[in-house]
Amino acid sequence: MAPLKDWLEFDGALLRLRLSRPKANIVDAEMIAALDGALLAHRAQTTLRGVLLDAEGPNFSFGASVEEHLPAQCAQMLASLHALIVAMIEFPAPVLVAVRGQCLGGGLEVALAGGPIFAAPDAQFGQPEMKLGVFAPAASVLLPYRVNQPFAEDLLLSGRSIGAEEAHAAGLVHTVFEDPETAALAYFNEHLAGKSAAAMACALAAARGAMIRDVRQRLAEVERLYLDRLMATRDANEGLTAFLAKRKPQWEHR
Repeated sequence: MAPLKDWLEFDGALLRLRLSRPKANIVDAEMIAALDGALLAHRAQTTLRGVLLDAEGPNFSFGASVEEHLPAQCAQMLASLHALIVAMIEFPAPVLVAVRGQCLGGGLEVALAGGPIFAAPDAQFGQPEMKLGVFAPAASVLLPYRVNQPFAEDLLLSGRSIGAEEAHAAGLVHTVFEDPETAALAYFNEHLAGKSAAAMACALAAARGAMIRDVRQRLAEVERLYLDRLMATRDANEGLTAFLAKRKPQWEHR
């Protein structure tokens, strides 16, 4: 089964992207490549005024592949995920995100790289990486752009999940609605469809100029921190191994 479905609607004004491996919609190498490829294929679509990213099944995404976080694969995984993050924040049309159920780990990192998030009442958002003895590189960079620094650190360090209403109160979520895809489409129709695609691309570049430069630099920095320092610790490898073995990790704090 293909990991992603993509198609155009509204005479080429809206690109639809749908994660298509329910119920987990894991953000693995194949999913990352499919998302990156779809964005690249439509980047030059001159009539595009928006993108809607959603998911099949009850959950947006359980997160990235834990197997791909192991030392043998994590460098390639981080490089490809961070390239996708940059492609999303540099995309010349706003990326709307509709979330149902769990939106965790790498799944939330992908959502954070988009624009406004429309959430169902049952949506749950979290970066549980710390529970595995690792941290979330892209979310460490992107979350402070969405919420205040103390709240970002709370999510990143505690690994806890928050519901849609708390996420909305914190500014992480734009709208809570029973059908988030419908809410996102209504937003597109009211606020984006009637605009000039050329003007919108320039407006996004203007609004995100400093952010794009900062995110590019910071992603490179946290990638090196993850690979050179974190993955050299005993606890990071223990946490990942314990998760895959379905046992409780035994931390030695080194």
